[in-house]
Amino acid sequence: MNPYLLGIFAPIVMSILFRNAKNGKKRGLPVEVDGEPGYAIRNYRFLKPVESAWEGITTLAELFEQSCKLYPSKHLLGTRELIAREVEVSEDGRSFEKFHLGNYEWLSYGEAFEAVCGFSSGLVQLGHGKEERVAIFADTRAEWLIALQGCFRRNITVVTIYSSLGEEALAYSLNETEVSTVICGRKELKKLIDINGQLDSVKRVIYIDDDGISSEVSLAERNTNWKVTSFAEVEKVGRENPSDSDMPVSADIAVIMYTSGSTGLPKGVMMNHRNVLAVVSAVMTIVPGLGSKDVYLAYLPLAHILELAAENVVVAVGGSIGYGSPLTLTDTSNKIKRGTKGDASQLGPTVMTAVPAILDRVRDGVRKKVDAKGGLAKRLFDFAFGRRLSAMNGSWFGAWGLEKILWNFLVFRKVRAILGGRVRFLLSGGAPLSGDTQRFINICLGAPIGQGYGLTETCAGGTFSEYDDMSVGRVGAPLPCSFIKLIDWAEGGYLTTDSPMPRGEILVGGPNVTVGYFKNEEKTKEVYKVDERGMRWFYTGDIGRFHSDGCLEIIDRKKDIVKLQHGEYVSLGKVEAALSECPYVDNIMMHADPFHSYCVAIVVASQHALEDWAEKNGITFTDFSELCKKKETLKEVLGSLMKVGKKVRLEKFEIPAKIKLLPNAWTPESGLVTAALKLKREAIRKEFSEDLSKLYTS
Repeated sequence: MNPYLLGIFAPIVMSILFRNAKNGKKRGLPVEVDGEPGYAIRNYRFLKPVESAWEGITTLAELFEQSCKLYPSKHLLGTRELIAREVEVSEDGRSFEKFHLGNYEWLSYGEAFEAVCGFSSGLVQLGHGKEERVAIFADTRAEWLIALQGCFRRNITVVTIYSSLGEEALAYSLNETEVSTVICGRKELKKLIDINGQLDSVKRVIYIDDDGISSEVSLAERNTNWKVTSFAEVEKVGRENPSDSDMPVSADIAVIMYTSGSTGLPKGVMMNHRNVLAVVSAVMTIVPGLGSKDVYLAYLPLAHILELAAENVVVAVGGSIGYGSPLTLTDTSNKIKRGTKGDASQLGPTVMTAVPAILDRVRDGVRKKVDAKGGLAKRLFDFAFGRRLSAMNGSWFGAWGLEKILWNFLVFRKVRAILGGRVRFLLSGGAPLSGDTQRFINICLGAPIGQGYGLTETCAGGTFSEYDDMSVGRVGAPLPCSFIKLIDWAEGGYLTTDSPMPRGEILVGGPNVTVGYFKNEEKTKEVYKVDERGMRWFYTGDIGRFHSDGCLEIIDRKKDIVKLQHGEYVSLGKVEAALSECPYVDNIMMHADPFHSYCVAIVVASQHALEDWAEKNGITFTDFSELCKKKETLKEVLGSLMKVGKKVRLEKFEIPAKIKLLPNAWTPESGLVTAALKLKREAIRKEFSEDLSKLYTS
């Protein structure tokens, strides 16, 4: 064929193929299930739920040992060398801790297995009994995974607790599970000492050696009755006095995972080895090419099931795990010393997981830099982005083939360098990812994003978008370990008979559905049910709808729906997700009162966007807090929210009539968001109750 004609017709053919791949493939198939009537879907590839991808492997302990024997000399656990810890003082007198970090230092699979066996035997020497529970209360790091696997080899149940958990929830979690041994880092040890008098069962504390931890250790030894031992010492004693392993079976409880919860005290979700292994096995069938050459950057909390499952997947294929943190992730992260590489740049990961809030920050950071450059650079970026977006949407006018390669090299190469330049797959979970952010990351990083849907109660497993699914706003088809069923929620107006898509409350069934809540039989019976076939179902409280190809879309949540004074229903989560597109919003919590006809909102302001607006409009201010209180600022943000609301077709009563603008970000440490950065509504309402009251009365 004439090369000129080929150049004309090739994009058209690619567009047709893209549309067929996007719209024609059945990813989920309807299936008959017993029990409560509803509309159920399974993965189109599998007749029954997957439980294990490896013959003879039924527990996480067996899976870890298998990989260590298969890849003994391969890198497994990487930790960056801490060269220096420095304190910088800003012009306004505030001090910031900065890290000068070096290269990654690695433990091989063989060395990691020796460390795990040593730690496991060390627990015996320390006096920890098999029937006693261990709590891991620390940031994500290599010792976390070593401790977890060490406990598994003794068939010890591990209680996982977010390092950001508040004092009341921390004491509650440790006391409810009667933990006798706690493994922690420096800041966590300080928290434990502060609540020492509230802890009923703790006998031993194993601290992970950190710079400056000796003062906390001395304080614990003076003021508590605990036996305080270093992680390294436990491992050393265990190596010198090895004990035979006492391996678990699939039905044994591996983890009691305490969620940070969006309401009230945390609940402990009991997961057995079968539950987590089912999810790990299912993900293995979905992500193509995952193998021993992959490098994974671990920085999300290991106390969150998303991270725990992801790291076990990497271990299963013989990949490498390099540890980092959200505050040292990139070259410009808050705690990285100027001139020092961030974790991603240093490691060069090929695979990552992320929560939407972090991907939103990457998107906003890139856009801010592009806008600041302006001129030709901005026009070139916008043009290249527009061409790639057209291609991804199936248009033959988009950038295909050589043009795609050209734009990737000229424009998007620097964006990819932010995360190390080698990322080939991203998994997003924990909350809905906006279509705008998904497309932005797809284009700029040149990597697909797999959106997943699951809960702690389903070991993060439910649905997962497949590698070739380029649609946005959906969370994919059922994982091979799951059935997904919708049941009617008549009160909210969601029915499985709705046309053109069945809608209703989402139920997840399969071997990944966990055992229940620890010491909470009433709540367990309320949301866990077993059907006539013996399949266990979890009632999520989320509302979804099935697309014609079998993919699920999350459209609402029962708990987030509030009825206003005149009978209108407002879905708070849906509105928050829509209004988060406002450039002035860093975070937002909607509030609806049944005794009023309108909504209000607490808005965490985006500092750079508002300061840029103020500068352009000649508005003077001494600090950002003052800017957030100005009437003209409130008017501008409220107007922008209304504009965004109209654009996405929100009803007038769904758009906040009044707002309170905050200058400081919500962090897990503040207790206002979870470790996965989800809103803790009750905590925010309590914290800002006076402000919310004023918004309705002013």
